[in-house]
Amino acid sequence: MKEIFVKSLYESIVKENLKLYRHLFETTNVGPKTDEYWRTAIGLFNSLTEENKDILMSIIEQTMIDTISNMLGIIDGSATLKDCSLEPKLLLDSKDTEGELQDLFLEFIEERDSDI
Repeated sequence: MKEIFVKSLYESIVKENLKLYRHLFETTNVGPKTDEYWRTAIGLFNSLTEENKDILMSIIEQTMIDTISNMLGIIDGSATLKDCSLEPKLLLDSKDTEGELQDLFLEFIEERDSDI
């Protein structure tokens, strides 16, 4: 159950958003109403070689992985929030995750990387 959850986090957040970001970078037409953030981001993306575009997407992917890992560490209790003494707990199907989500997520990432 926990393994399915962490794999689903990766598939739903990382893989789907990477596809979305690449699609947006490659297909968005910059016009007068384009948000300044997107205007500069698309300009940067378009200025890169194909190899560097892949590197940028890898950086974005690693940033998402690190963010998910940090979030799971907070939920698991292995990391803390600044100026916050609340103790979060995540239940999956009403069962305690036993502080294992961050470790399981990172194990999933390591296994995925070894398969590449």
